[in-house]
Amino acid sequence: MEKRITGHTELLGLIATPIRHSKSPVMHNAACRALGLDYAYLAFDIQPDQLEDAVKGFKALNVRGWNVSMPYKTSIGQYLDHITPIAKMCGAINTVINDNGVLTGTITDGTGYMNALKDQGIDIIGKKMTIVGAGGAATAIVMQAALDGVKEISIFNIKDASWNRALENVEKINSQTKCKAQLFDLNDHETLRKEINESAIFTNATNVGMGKLEGQMVLPDTSYLRKDLIVSDVIYMPEKTKLLEEAEKVGCQTINGLGMMLYQGAASFKLWTDQDMPIDKVKEALDF
Repeated sequence: MEKRITGHTELLGLIATPIRHSKSPVMHNAACRALGLDYAYLAFDIQPDQLEDAVKGFKALNVRGWNVSMPYKTSIGQYLDHITPIAKMCGAINTVINDNGVLTGTITDGTGYMNALKDQGIDIIGKKMTIVGAGGAATAIVMQAALDGVKEISIFNIKDASWNRALENVEKINSQTKCKAQLFDLNDHETLRKEINESAIFTNATNVGMGKLEGQMVLPDTSYLRKDLIVSDVIYMPEKTKLLEEAEKVGCQTINGLGMMLYQGAASFKLWTDQDMPIDKVKEALDF
């Protein structure tokens, strides 16, 4: 690394908390090495009361760009100069581009999710999906899936502070795309079973299964799963959440969040460097 850092090296990064588990630095630094780009990508564990100062500091240091993860995807926009239409539609940002002090926020999570499915030979266009969650990642996924041509999306969420956000997502999808979206209470187990049974794919887009919630899953039990159902999880650490472990036992095809992380990162990388991420090299670095 020391040989690659020069007086001209520009900085890229990631802000979130917690963050030390992230594979993004490995991914982006591997891409920069492979392409001979003079950038270094670092992870910054930023506390909520530090977010505004962090953005100002990155701007002052002319950091070329950075990713944004939980819990700041929905709050960082207030400190930026511009927000792209897709980020406005999603109400969330995971990528910031710094063009000579002008900060633009966008989101690449949705395209990352859809490209990860394609990478595994999974096609959900024209089909129905059921998803749990209404946070930044969940919103980006359902918006992109609807725009790409998924026929129907059933969203389940608990009736907490994010319920109204889920309602807004449904309204936007139904009014701005050809996809039909519906929202249900996650505690309505009878409807949950019915919607999953009618779907080609079931996705967990919450943090249930990681951190303090590791070993838990959003479904009451495995009877909600069937062998021909695709089961995906946005979580990649641990690589196999309890949901994916149980789905594999049933015989489902499973996919964790590593592919989504890879392809959303590739989209961010392109925005910062105007170069295509060397996916094969990055997969090697990630032991993908």
